[in-house]
Parts: sequence; structure tokens; C-alpha cells
Amino acid sequence: MSGSRRWHPQQRNIFLLASGLSTAGSFAGLTAKGWILMDGTANPMLLALHFAALSLPTLLVSGPAGVRTDRIGCETVLIQAQWALLGAGLLGALSIPLLDGAAQVAVLLASTLLVGIASAYELTARNKYCALLVDEPSQLAPYLTSFSVIFNVGKLVGPPLGGWLVALTGPATALSLDALTYLLPIASVIWLLQPNRDQEKRSVDRAGSSLLHAWRDCGITLRHVLRFTALICLVGFFHPGLAPLIATDTIGPDPRDLGLFTSVLAAGSILGGVVLQRNSHRFCHRPCLTLGCFALITAVAQLGMAQEASQRMALLMAFLIGGGTAGLLSSANLITQVGSPQVMRGRMAGLSQIAFLGGGGLSGIIAAGLTQTLGLKSTFAITGAVGLVLAGMEIARRGRVVLEETDAFRSA
Repeated sequence: MSGSRRWHPQQRNIFLLASGLSTAGSFAGLTAKGWILMDGTANPMLLALHFAALSLPTLLVSGPAGVRTDRIGCETVLIQAQWALLGAGLLGALSIPLLDGAAQVAVLLASTLLVGIASAYELTARNKYCALLVDEPSQLAPYLTSFSVIFNVGKLVGPPLGGWLVALTGPATALSLDALTYLLPIASVIWLLQPNRDQEKRSVDRAGSSLLHAWRDCGITLRHVLRFTALICLVGFFHPGLAPLIATDTIGPDPRDLGLFTSVLAAGSILGGVVLQRNSHRFCHRPCLTLGCFALITAVAQLGMAQEASQRMALLMAFLIGGGTAGLLSSANLITQVGSPQVMRGRMAGLSQIAFLGGGGLSGIIAAGLTQTLGLKSTFAITGAVGLVLAGMEIARRGRVVLEETDAFRSA
């Protein structure tokens, strides 16, 4: 057992590093795709559809992904999803030299749609897989939040890399990098990691292993966490989809300007992730207060973006939006994982994805429609004001709610 304890920290670091490098490549590819669509069409609705293609599949497949993870095992689903991500990435890379015009746009959107579907399975399986790489239940919360930090480091590095690659060598290089980086987590899971597979609990009763069964059994507090996350994301989680438009409006039209804007968002996200990581157990105990505070930060920053401000002020508001949204999404995922039994964590990860990515995908479409009608600053003003009211009500009404104890808390 002592040898296993010495090896697990190395495994956790290997998995984090492989995931981080893959994330950086993914954001380089997404930045390249967004710039291609913005440069070719300047259509905010098309940008929103691009983000929706990435996020909305969660509404359809996150539930089945969670059920499949809990039934056949997280490691199997994780490997399958990573191979699917590789194939979807290669499809986007091949579209650049082989196609142009509407056909190229269609294939790029199809590539992103397939990435969204595979990502839903990958994230669901990865959440449960993390529990097999820790020695004690109390280590799970800090390790899960480490993925938030490494994910946002990838967001920081990937966009400027994608912007520079587009500017210097063309979008095909950025998309090829995106596809090839998926090989890193595949290799780590297949050849390098040795998880405690005996720790995994699978659902064997088909009647009791459905998504609806998990929703009913997770408890009042976790159901509210999921509902509030979905609502607040529906209101204000549109910046990933409209990032090229926002960057053009606040900084400039060059792909490197988009890289700068998304890097500032990512820098804020890293800070939000680090704050959450260092306070993971304490924040989990007060879930509604945690979610409400992160939502409040996001809403205030959106109201700041609605003002006529300098480029420096706009980047500061983008930094706060990054921190607020990263803290919100990571908190929702963390709370639903450590607050639920191991046998249903795959399905809880699926429900969390439905809440924040499904809501975010719809938010992008709504915000794009408002932008076309009223303008970008008015859109920020509306979403910021609504988010401010919802966050304030959450803090005032439910800020004292405490999450019921689980093994993850008792062992802390």
C-alpha cells in the first residue's frame, strides 16, 4: 500500500500534464476556427452557433454519457472518448486544405459538433476516473479543482498560440496541433496510469442507474445547485461563443488580438481556479454562497463591459468575467462530485455538464440575437443586470445552506 501511495501522486501529475497540454492544443484549434468564421462572415450568429455546436450536445449526450460511465466503467469510456476527440480534430484540420467557402464552414461546424459530443463523454468519465487516482477521499476535492487550474492554464496558452499560428502559418497548423495533442491523454491512460480500479463502484441495477434516478437521489441541495447553475449560465455564459466579436469590438480585428483577449479571460479563470482549489472543502460546505459570489463577480464585470471604457478597462472586466465564470463552473462540478456517492458520480458529472454547457450554449444564441438587434454593449447591460439580481437573491436566500456531509468531508 505504501508503494501505491508513493506512485499515485506521480500518476495524478502525469494525468494533469497530459490533460493540460491537450487543452492548450484544443483552445489553439478553437481560436483558429473562431477567427476563420469571423474573418469569413463577420456574423455573430454563426459564432454563437459554433460555440453551441461545442456545448449544446451536452443536453443530449451528457445523460447517456453519465449512465454509460457508471455502468461499464470510467476508464473504458475515457479511452473511447479520447479516440473520438482525435478523429473529430483531424476532420477540422483536413477541411482547411481540402475545402473552401460554405463547405469548409459546414465541416468546421461538424468537427466542433463531434468534439462537443466526445467531450461530454470525456469529461464525465474523467471526473469519476479522478477518484481512482487518489489515496484518500479527502484528496478528491483538491485534485478535481487542480483540473480547473490546469484547464485554464491551457486556455491562457492556447489562444495566443492559435492566434500566432494563424497569423504566421495559417489555420491548418493550429487545427493540426489541436488534433495531435489528443494523443497525449490517450497515451497516458493506456500506458502510464495504474488507477485503483477496485475503488470504482458501478451501477448494476438498470432500473436504478438512470439519469432520472440520480436526479431524484442526489438530494435537495445538489438539485438546487444544478438548477441555479443552469439558470445563471443561460443568462450570462455567452463570452466563449462571442469571443471573436467581443475582441474585435474592444481590442482589434487581428487574430493576435483575439489571442490576447482570450488569454486575459484565461488568466482570470486561473485565479478563480486557484482560489477554489485552496478553499475547496470550505467552499463545498457553503455551495449556494459560493455559486452566488462567483455569479455576482461575473455580473458586475458584464455591467462594466457595457460602459464606454478604454481597452485596458475592457481587459480588466474580461479578467473578472474569466474568474467569475471559471469559479462558478468549477464549483458546480466540484460540489456535485464530492456531495454525491461514488456509484452515481458519472451521472452527476453528466447533469453538471447539462447545466453549465447546455445553458451556456443557449446563452450564446440568445446573446447573439440581442447583439444583432441592440448591440453588444446593450447585451452586456441586460445580462449583467439580470445576473446581478439572480446572484444577489441566491446569496440572500440560500447563502447559509450547508451541504450534507459525505465521505469526502469526513476524511478531510
